[in-house]
Amino acid sequence: MSTKKTNHSKQIVIRHDWTAEEIESLLKLPLIDLLWEAQLVHRTANPGYKVQLASLLSVKTGGCIEDCSYCPQSIHNSSDISGKPELDIKSVVKRAKAAKESGADRFCMGWAWREIKEGAEFEAMLQMVREVRSLGMEACVTAGMLSERQAMKLAEAGLTAYNHNLDTSPEHYKEIITTRTYQDRLETLQRVRSAGITLCCGGIIGMGETISDRASLLKVLSTLNPHPESVPINGLVAVEGTSLESRPPVNPLDIVRMVATARILMPKSRVRLSAGREQLGTEAQILCLQAGADSIFYGDTLLTTGNPDISSDKKLLAEAGVKTKELIQQK
Repeated sequence: MSTKKTNHSKQIVIRHDWTAEEIESLLKLPLIDLLWEAQLVHRTANPGYKVQLASLLSVKTGGCIEDCSYCPQSIHNSSDISGKPELDIKSVVKRAKAAKESGADRFCMGWAWREIKEGAEFEAMLQMVREVRSLGMEACVTAGMLSERQAMKLAEAGLTAYNHNLDTSPEHYKEIITTRTYQDRLETLQRVRSAGITLCCGGIIGMGETISDRASLLKVLSTLNPHPESVPINGLVAVEGTSLESRPPVNPLDIVRMVATARILMPKSRVRLSAGREQLGTEAQILCLQAGADSIFYGDTLLTTGNPDISSDKKLLAEAGVKTKELIQQK
């Protein structure tokens, strides 16, 4: 008895004109229908299940003058964890090598700054980028705002991606941050783009926003042209000492919905399952992978908050039956 294989693929159209109403309608779909739609898009746009493993290291920790309500590194929060020495080039390269040996192919470095500091610290950052790239890894930096000249220097050093999240919707933003405007963030993204560096840009849910806010955030991201190459979806980690410490845990299915909707809106972008993953169970994480997440942060710490350990992640990926992206080859 012969069986006929059904083709469930769909035509992929890359759009930059999504409306908030369309996006909110997606977020409100019955979960089964939303997952089905996301699966069709993901399987067509990104054949096969290959997940990128990215490792994140805090190079300069705490003492940031921004007042981000969620952040334990802000001087405006009693959780500020300044006092840790800034890591030197040798220490960072050692961690990058260890991350590569554990299977990561992107190494992300963070500095708790409002904006990139000129001088010896910036020169050290450039050298770290060069060293990471020399290992055959992708290099990503997050360090706040930057100038056009700094963006060009990072591009010359070989920086793969710059992370600068929008965090939330334009409408809800003032409830979360007052020391930097939404327009400041958008201008930073444009400088990164102009320098030829790819964008890593996403947001956080669980900060008291509405579904309309979530749709508005996704609208900003999905109407960027081109779309960000990487879109981190974060669930709030309510850290004691921050002004959001009393926020209830994020519903895991809300994370699934954000991942699925981001996948539909930005078919070719890498959707990264990021902060808050430690609070998700195995089942919810697998649903996120099914919904279109094709990257995770790998390692037991994300800057200053916890993350599943490497052995747990290897088990998770094995149980889900997904393969990891092969290490890029140094050109």
